[in-house]
Amino acid sequence: MTSLLRHPLSALVGAVILTVPWLVFYATGMHHAESTSTLAVVGVSGLAVLGASFLLAWGAETAEKDVPRAFALAILAVLAVAPEYAVDALFAWQAGAQAGTPAGQEAANLAVANMTGANRILIGLGWSGIALFSIWRAQKTNDTAVEQNDGFLADAVKLDRSIATEILFLSAATLYAFLVPLGNGIDIIDMVVLVGIYVTYIAIIIRGDVEESEAHVGVPAHLQQYPKARRIATVLTLFAFSGFLIFTAVEPFAHGLEELGKGIGIPPFFMIQWIAPLASESPELIVVAYLVNKARSTAAFNALISSKLNQWTLLIGTLVVVYSIALGRYGVLPFDQKQAGEIWITAAQSFFALAVLINFRISVREAIAILVLFVSQVVVEFYFIRTVPSFDTYNILIAYTAVYMVLGVAMFATRLSDVKEVAQLTANTIQEARTGSADVKSDD
Repeated sequence: MTSLLRHPLSALVGAVILTVPWLVFYATGMHHAESTSTLAVVGVSGLAVLGASFLLAWGAETAEKDVPRAFALAILAVLAVAPEYAVDALFAWQAGAQAGTPAGQEAANLAVANMTGANRILIGLGWSGIALFSIWRAQKTNDTAVEQNDGFLADAVKLDRSIATEILFLSAATLYAFLVPLGNGIDIIDMVVLVGIYVTYIAIIIRGDVEESEAHVGVPAHLQQYPKARRIATVLTLFAFSGFLIFTAVEPFAHGLEELGKGIGIPPFFMIQWIAPLASESPELIVVAYLVNKARSTAAFNALISSKLNQWTLLIGTLVVVYSIALGRYGVLPFDQKQAGEIWITAAQSFFALAVLINFRISVREAIAILVLFVSQVVVEFYFIRTVPSFDTYNILIAYTAVYMVLGVAMFATRLSDVKEVAQLTANTIQEARTGSADVKSDD
């Protein structure tokens, strides 16, 4: 019995068992039944998200034996944030179906609010939290990516320079995002540019070589020993099953949290912007915490940055497509001044965070700065929403946007050599991808 519990697949079976109650709920429709309590739905769907997150992480780690790690992590990122796409697509669809009405405008605003909230959570809690967690866990894991430095809160996580491509493409998307509010809506030009950035990025990284796999343990190490055909089938099954669970369980999980939040007096709009995205981002945060716990903080940050890139490109760019389909013709997804401010502060936060990572490291001080700026803005805005409903929170957004930009510009100004290095490393990666493509053609 003890030997069975120690077998690597016992952990995989345990993760699957966590998902069984949700499969029963989903198959029988219990999650929609009036007799089922909201707390029960949140608990069961939450366990499914937890189990699916581990399955997804194991699938991505196993896939590193056959595809470039950056591509494996990109697939992981897309699946992990799939619920966020589903929630935003729902609001965009409602906006198109009810275009020209107050309800349609509100749905369009909610689509933007949910999208910007998710993006800011990913950096404000994700990047900062994982950096701090990595440094704390390094005391026990001896993670080689964590460096001990003299000085106040100077310990830092070092990132692999292979992430230069992600940093450059995310920078391009961030700079373009500042222009989106100038058109008073998300239009086809935004879609072409932002989706084009992501498609180009994927086209480059998929041409990369399969690196020598890091030493894995547990489930991934066991699965990587399978023959190639069986290994690939297993990875695809893990991706498909975990993707199905995340896609079906996170929305009830998020909505359940919303209902519980409303019950204690949290404003609905605030719930849509912050609580729902936090729930939909939970698979991603669980996955990266798992990677850090295995002393793979570099892979964790790769996954986080890849998630930010696809949310900041695909998520924004495809909203106009969903809106236009529901509208029955091409249309620009509209948003009000408040949501323009939300986009600007989100772009500014991304700009500042990139200034932090441009030298391929993030210190405790920098992680705390990202966390404090994010949390303080949310708390200040929440305070005014609850105490002075007539207060224009747009001014708060602009003030924080200015703070992020000043800090970001100052940091970039002192790190110009790092900017040049990122550009050069990305150029090398692109050249290698082109050469690889040419070699393939010459072999045909």
